Amino acid sequence: MENKIRVIITGAAGRMGREMSKGLLQSPGVEVVGAVDRVGLGQDIGTLNGLPALGIAISDNLEEVINKARPRVMVDFTVAEAAYHNARIAINHGVSPVIGTTGMDRSQIDELHILCEEKQIGAVIAPNFALGAVLMMLFARQAARFLPQVEVIEIHHDGKLDAPSGTALKTIDMIADARPDTPQPSRIEQEKAPGSRGGCYRDVRVHSLRLPGAVAHQEVIFGGLGQLLTIRHDTTSREAFLPGVLLAIEKVINLKGVVFGLENLLDL
Repeated sequence: MENKIRVIITGAAGRMGREMSKGLLQSPGVEVVGAVDRVGLGQDIGTLNGLPALGIAISDNLEEVINKARPRVMVDFTVAEAAYHNARIAINHGVSPVIGTTGMDRSQIDELHILCEEKQIGAVIAPNFALGAVLMMLFARQAARFLPQVEVIEIHHDGKLDAPSGTALKTIDMIADARPDTPQPSRIEQEKAPGSRGGCYRDVRVHSLRLPGAVAHQEVIFGGLGQLLTIRHDTTSREAFLPGVLLAIEKVINLKGVVFGLENLLDL
């Protein structure tokens, strides 16, 4: 067990938390040593995921779990407000956060970066841990150099609270930084139904759909003279996030400061 990275999971009883818990519990390089959530208190993290009991009960006291379990990494899939609070506690205790929660603002991320540098530890915050989604964003950044007119459509399950998604915002940031100029609208548009043209972030139209049956899906559609280029990624199961989470756990223990975006950990 000496070579395994000791990990605790916050948001362990949620949809993403359960999926990641199950995967991490069966990953040879990781030892899950604690679980935190506001629901499912007292439940064993093993039996919660259809595995043998491990003697690790879900607690609602993160600081207590850290002091008892002595983890090296905290994996967080909660909500933005909780993730920021959890990260501050973890960093102050020398524990590196790996955060898949979206919705934190830039000032919060900057604060966590400063705190990480003070403590000389690393953190990874990724809007999306699916490797295919990261590649989709990178391909979109490349395409934006040549086809600057673009719109984004993102689709998530109807339980997702924030819109646009963190993946959509990160994609648009990458596009906006890459394209040579901002295309000007050719005419004044008239929306007969307010909002029908979607929202606008950094001069890119973005459309958010929330539907039962969806998991996480995104299309980036570029337009040019006589052509359309569509780059699409579909997450059909939350299992897709596990390889990216494992990569972040492996890398974060050698980082200093916050790394935002899984693409920064890939050798591309």
